Amino acid sequence: MRIIKPCTYTVLSLALASVTQMTMAQDAHHSMPMSAQHESHSSHDSSHQVMQTRIESNKMEHTAEHAEHAEHAEHAEHAEHANASSIASRAASAQFPVDHKREHGGQIYQATEIDNRWLNNADGSGSLKTEIESRIGTDENKLFIKLHADKAESQDADYAAQVMYSRMISDFWDAQIGARYRVDEHQVMDKEQFDAAVGLHGLAPYFFETDAYLYLGTDNQVSFSLKTERDLLLTQKLILKPYLNLDVVLSDDSAYAQKTGLSSVWLGLETRYEINKKLMPFIDVAYSYEKGNQHTAWQAETGSEKQWWYGAGLRLKF
Repeated sequence: MRIIKPCTYTVLSLALASVTQMTMAQDAHHSMPMSAQHESHSSHDSSHQVMQTRIESNKMEHTAEHAEHAEHAEHAEHAEHANASSIASRAASAQFPVDHKREHGGQIYQATEIDNRWLNNADGSGSLKTEIESRIGTDENKLFIKLHADKAESQDADYAAQVMYSRMISDFWDAQIGARYRVDEHQVMDKEQFDAAVGLHGLAPYFFETDAYLYLGTDNQVSFSLKTERDLLLTQKLILKPYLNLDVVLSDDSAYAQKTGLSSVWLGLETRYEINKKLMPFIDVAYSYEKGNQHTAWQAETGSEKQWWYGAGLRLKF
């Protein structure tokens, strides 16, 4: 008993001390001012809000990251489809090439020019000259049709018709080949003749429009003709045009043979006024040289002639 009692007293003392401490803690808490309690609750609430904000921020970051990944995936898929479409388009173009000739000079066009002029010489004799030129085709391939009529006053007319196929061989030149049909009413025989023709049509240096032809006919008739001209603009409507027409006979064994060499030359200056691009009246001054004909069984030899011509004319284009 003596041993148990001290132990019992000790246990009871410790239990009483514990109860006393708990009671004092509760009294201290209840005796704490309201502001301190409020601050304690506020800090607890604020820490809770901070935690909630961090959680929501993390959620938003995860959502944005997922959206960005989805957008990148969508762009990658779109790029893949675009590349596939481009490859398919190139393959289709290679298999079925698109024809762009109409956009690059492949279209067919037509143009016709009619030139009528009445010229008088120093003796008062007149001559009516008519030239018609029509062309149809593309920039690369064209067909030229040329008609010429020359009627001196109180004489029969001379005619010539020429058909030429024209093929572009450079930026400024076409090679031409065709045939010429001519009629000379002054001759008793061989009034109608055919010549093969080959030549060049284009723009010579310094912007001279040029037609150069070599003609091959029967009876060893070989001749060369050259026509060149250039427009010099005084105004947009008033234009000077110097021109040169010459014929060279290389050989001629026909009944009405011409003298070989430089056979004829026309050197002139035309001044025209363009009312519009379809109607153009003009005046013309020219100097001509004619070498003459050889002596044959059908004709007497003739001498050369030199004379001035002056007159007016009208040019139509459509």
